[in-house]
Amino acid sequence: MTDFKKTNNLVGWGVFLVSLITYVLTVERTASFWDCGEFIAIAYKLEVSHPPGAPLFMLIGRLFSFLSFGDVTRVAYWVNMASVLSSAFTILFLYWTIVMLGRKIISAKIGEETPTQKLLLLGSGAIGALAFSFTDSFWFSAVEGEVYAMSSFFTAVVFWAILKWELVDDESRANKWLLFIAYMIGLSTGVHLQVLVTLPALGLVYYFKKYKKPTWTGGILALAFSLFLVLFINSFIIPGLPSIAGKFEITFVNAFGLPFGSGALFLTIIVIALIIFGLRYTVKKEMVNLNTLILSMAFVLIGYTCYAVILVRSRADPPIDQNNPEDVMTFVSYLKREQYGSRPLVHGQYFNAPITDYVEGAPVYYKAEDGYKISDYKMDYEYDPAYTTLLPRMWSSAPGHDRKYMEVTGVTPGEIPSFGDNLRFMFRHQIGHMYLRYFMFNFAGRESDIQDADWLSPVSSNKGVPETIINNKGRNQYYMIPLILGLVGFFFQFNRDPKGFSATLMLFVLTGVALVVYLNSPPIEPRERDYIYAGSYYAFAIWIGLSMLAIGGALAKRGKALAIGTLALGAIAPIILAAENWDDHDRSNRYFSVDSARNFLASVAPNAILFTGGDNDTFPLWYIQEVEGFRTDVRVVVLSYYATDWYIEQTATKMNESEAFPYSLTIDNYRQGTNDVLYVNELPQFAGQAIDLKEYIDVVRRDVPQFKRTFASGAEVMLIPAETLTMPVDTATVLEKGLVPESLKPYLVDRMYFDFKRNSQGEVASRTVDKGQMMLFDLIAQNNWERPIYFNYTSVNALNWEAEPYLVQEGMAYRLLPVQKPQNMRDLVNTDLMYDNVMNKMQFRGLDDPSANLNEDYRGFVQNHRSMITTLAEGLIIEGDSARAKEVLDFGMEKMPVEAVPYDVSTVGFVEGYFKIGEDETALKMAMEMAEQFNSELTYLQNKMRYNDFSFRSKSQGLRYIQLLLEEFGKTDEATKVGDMLQEQQVRMQIDRSTF
Repeated sequence: MTDFKKTNNLVGWGVFLVSLITYVLTVERTASFWDCGEFIAIAYKLEVSHPPGAPLFMLIGRLFSFLSFGDVTRVAYWVNMASVLSSAFTILFLYWTIVMLGRKIISAKIGEETPTQKLLLLGSGAIGALAFSFTDSFWFSAVEGEVYAMSSFFTAVVFWAILKWELVDDESRANKWLLFIAYMIGLSTGVHLQVLVTLPALGLVYYFKKYKKPTWTGGILALAFSLFLVLFINSFIIPGLPSIAGKFEITFVNAFGLPFGSGALFLTIIVIALIIFGLRYTVKKEMVNLNTLILSMAFVLIGYTCYAVILVRSRADPPIDQNNPEDVMTFVSYLKREQYGSRPLVHGQYFNAPITDYVEGAPVYYKAEDGYKISDYKMDYEYDPAYTTLLPRMWSSAPGHDRKYMEVTGVTPGEIPSFGDNLRFMFRHQIGHMYLRYFMFNFAGRESDIQDADWLSPVSSNKGVPETIINNKGRNQYYMIPLILGLVGFFFQFNRDPKGFSATLMLFVLTGVALVVYLNSPPIEPRERDYIYAGSYYAFAIWIGLSMLAIGGALAKRGKALAIGTLALGAIAPIILAAENWDDHDRSNRYFSVDSARNFLASVAPNAILFTGGDNDTFPLWYIQEVEGFRTDVRVVVLSYYATDWYIEQTATKMNESEAFPYSLTIDNYRQGTNDVLYVNELPQFAGQAIDLKEYIDVVRRDVPQFKRTFASGAEVMLIPAETLTMPVDTATVLEKGLVPESLKPYLVDRMYFDFKRNSQGEVASRTVDKGQMMLFDLIAQNNWERPIYFNYTSVNALNWEAEPYLVQEGMAYRLLPVQKPQNMRDLVNTDLMYDNVMNKMQFRGLDDPSANLNEDYRGFVQNHRSMITTLAEGLIIEGDSARAKEVLDFGMEKMPVEAVPYDVSTVGFVEGYFKIGEDETALKMAMEMAEQFNSELTYLQNKMRYNDFSFRSKSQGLRYIQLLLEEFGKTDEATKVGDMLQEQQVRMQIDRSTF
């Protein structure tokens, strides 16, 4: 081994060590928000995550969880460490990749590099790799238990292996690298599919190596074939083979009467036989390339077999068993992500396209005792051709999306978008806002961690920027240094090594802009999606490294010292990235994602049923139940999943310590295709009346034809024949069980009325009720107050009917009880129970630490908890308990001080509470500090013309609320001052908008 090889390996491992130490120091000690709670839980118990699953990640996470040695509070840390290690190895392979590409540029054989060239090669690899290790998006994924870090590892290994293969002259030895690449691609499907986009790079490298005189035609054909391989694996092997297995399964079981699984087994035998035949035939005919291709596909399939663990574990019926893919047909649906629907890619509808017809699609099967039966047919829609287009980008008809489309493109209500509008949205929003902005986050600078924040230019200053933005840990200024270096490396490789440049460019484009076009994202996302484009930033980091060769090589002609100086200056890129990004990526001292989950569960009574709405409401709760074993008696029900038959079946089964739900409806009433929606349509005989809930559920159970309506499409739907459902209450039983506290007994009712929500015109807002809410009605009707039923805030908002009048807050959750809130009361509160829950059972670790990295997700949950505190204080004040109200308010400000989490709209409630208990000085001080903060933030947003931001609307409302409070409590001068702020904001907004 040459000295350079030794040095190269040592520097590479040194870079690995630097990144490893960085990620170890900053890794989250518990489960982060979003999917991390789910992934850590499914790894710990080998359960089934959301489609299409991540079985290899799950298995590796399980191995890492053993390092907790039985301490369940350390499981999340060790699963997160799998991402840490994957990310550090990604940096190692990036370093070696940059050095290999750099050696091609300097055209020196191994061992023949000059000392200056060696130094520049080592420096370029280190600077490029370390720059990427400290980038915003990659660092984010490196320190949490999610699939993206491991996916980046596979991408890095495969791209490095492609370059290693190119260096091997002996064809038999080189083919081993191709098989290694194929196996890595197959394994990576059990984590994420990003690695597939390395195949076009392999296609180009393969072509340039095999053909010494390449042509444009040959290069295009090589690229086309490699893109075909991407489509072949992505569209045929991964979902296609299971689909074929499904067709064989139906035929073998239903037509031939063979056992379940026989069709899938037959296809498996056929595929193995074809591979063996192909290999033997190509060996006999000495068809080396075809033999290698077949063998490579076999290795891809071998890696893909890790998905068998999903089928095996689903059959064990674990608590988390998403989609229940335990037979061939459900497994096929799971792999194809059918529950998420599809997005139009090449041709499709605009967001406002009228539906002209419904077309019956493929059948949906379920497993019965005597074969597979059809429960439903997938429904396809046909649209008015005038509202369809090629390359549809403005396609989503989800609520609120139309406003975003019109805001970006200027399309007016009722107008048919043009193809130009369509492209304008793609370039402005999908590519501009949802990719190029992210790209600049990583290499230029970032305004803040607030969603939809802009990137920072080098001339951006803090003048006119509110303190809350200046002090935001996500505010990072790189002065475009990494961007400029990357552009230098881009043009340098383009000029000096076009072949290597084409491979790097393919990786950059396919993991960036091409991925944007393929994903065709909707206009509004629940969070920033920059992490999905990390492969693109990886490719750009290669050019950052190569820029050292460009600049250093030019200066080296004037002396070695200048080359060394180039590396010293180039090191500014990773240094400034590390310095700026450390505070907003250091997760070592935050725990509130898990604490908030604990607080939700601590809010509910034993054996409770808790309905949740979204990912962050649910996944941390799954984590703390499945991993830490906290409150496993509580059944967490995701309201959006509740509309599926597989999820209803799971609630009808005992899980952990939670008993099965007491339904009267059976699988025949809620199987997919049956009662998917109920239609609210008041019949004349029930006009103005409320119908009995139990009697109506019995009508659904018996499938009474008189209550059905057939639509023009042929769909038959069960009607809800009144706009109000009612349920009698056995008040004696309720009182005997002690369900209603003494303070709420005056509000006890002997009958509950569930009105469907109405719009501003007084009409029923939504005429359809999904299957999940039908089952919720059945649960309420049959429960007889045996099990406590709770909702969180998002699930209450998702209901089509008014539950709020009967909800009593006991902490972070609202309990359904037969007590009706008076119209002049804000909330019903069980003050004694809620006081005990808040003061004695909840945790708020790290929220009082200004140095903690509490990003927007955490601040949102702090806002929820602040609202909970002020609601409790309000309830105590109503009861005349000012002493405990003050204690609660002080407790809230102590646990969640403004020094750590800035004021938000929820803190206005603290001002009101302090005023009501006579703490005028404290209230006034908070009110004016809050007003100044909100005013400065509004001015900033106006300067940026962000009138549609949620923050702009909420801070405007907050400022108005402060003014009203000051007026109410006689603080005239201060109220006038806040009123002047509001007036100034209003005038500025009118001027800015007219100018705009």
